[in-house]
Amino acid sequence: MSAPEAQTERPAPPPRKGGAAALGWILTIGLNVVAPIITYNQLRDHGWSEFAALLLSSAWPVLDSAVNLAWRRKLDEFAVVTLVFLVITAVVSLIGAHSARALLIKDSGVTGLFGLLCLATLLAPRPLMFYFGRKFATDGTPASTAWWNGLWQYEGFRRTMIVMTTVWGVVYLVEAGVRIALAFVVDTDTMVVVSPVMLYAVLGCLGVWTAMYGRRSQAEGERRAAEAAAAEAGAGAPAA
Repeated sequence: MSAPEAQTERPAPPPRKGGAAALGWILTIGLNVVAPIITYNQLRDHGWSEFAALLLSSAWPVLDSAVNLAWRRKLDEFAVVTLVFLVITAVVSLIGAHSARALLIKDSGVTGLFGLLCLATLLAPRPLMFYFGRKFATDGTPASTAWWNGLWQYEGFRRTMIVMTTVWGVVYLVEAGVRIALAFVVDTDTMVVVSPVMLYAVLGCLGVWTAMYGRRSQAEGERRAAEAAAAEAGAGAPAA
């Protein structure tokens, strides 16, 4: 393979373990959406205060992080970001008024901080979506991790990661603002259901957009690689 082709053509990913990836998504949805809602409603039915029930139901996402750490048996950049925001959430929940509405507002503020973090990493050597992409586009094996890391050498891949990070940052800033506003106009029992559903609906929409944009960027990269190969072949052909 010639030098221009090596710099333009992306290698194919190694085979993924689909069953492990599907199980990971099931655990994520179950522990971050379903379990918190059920826990909150059960505790409220047994006389717990809104604030105490809301605070205890937030233990499920902590368990989700622990399961992932035990499963992967390593602490990657994605896990570090998750743990940092769990600590921020716990600390912020102890600051200011101890009411359920205040906790919902603070929780929305945490997602706003995530949006700010996305935009801040645009100034870092690699934006945040590079690490998130590696988390969900690979199965965590050394081969798939090395493949993903190697993609950074391609200009089109770098541009894709920057655009994705920018979109995620802006969307989560807007999402946080909307959830904070809703916390003032919707009753707490309703907001406990609306908040996580809205959070994961936004995540789902972003996930769909990310997949579509990623495929479109990959197709564009393959088209450019084909054009470069054709141009090289034409330049190397003997004149008639």
